[in-house]
Amino acid sequence: MPKVGMKDTRRQQLIDATMESIAELGMQNTTIVSISKRAGMSSGIISHYFGGKQGLIEAALRHLLDQLGGELLERMAKTDGSPKQRLDCIIESNFSEFQRSALAAKTWLSFWSRAMHEPGLHRLQQINNARLYSNLRYSFAQVLPADSATEAARQTAALIDGFWLRSALSADPSEHFEAGERLCKKFVHETLAQARA
Repeated sequence: MPKVGMKDTRRQQLIDATMESIAELGMQNTTIVSISKRAGMSSGIISHYFGGKQGLIEAALRHLLDQLGGELLERMAKTDGSPKQRLDCIIESNFSEFQRSALAAKTWLSFWSRAMHEPGLHRLQQINNARLYSNLRYSFAQVLPADSATEAARQTAALIDGFWLRSALSADPSEHFEAGERLCKKFVHETLAQARA
């Protein structure tokens, strides 16, 4: 009889192995064999749990999204709920230690390039985009008129994605991620200050 929780443990091991394989080999060269070898499991177990490679890749992207959402909720729980603190938490969670790690960064970059061609990945990417925009707009709407809140949310989302992407591709990612986070916060703080002036 299988141990309690073994299914979840195996699923997570396969997701971790998938991200490791994508980070090392790229998504195109990641195969069921490369994943199963890293996980130390038979390739048949991937089909059993995920229905195949595509299902496992989508599960790995959902894992990244869950990590991002979990980090945001954790940070928000430690604030007073003010718009400034909420917006800072959104930025910080996108530039967190996990999200800027080589493993996560290479996996995100691979997903983004494939999301243009694969409906399942595209749908998950659209969910991520909508969630970021919605969280930003909700916070800005506490202090800005509706049209201004929409514009500020779009600008902040573009800054987060742009600085994150440039940082991930830079020669010194750590320094660039820190600068990107700082500049995103600077824009947010200046926008809020102008609204209160």
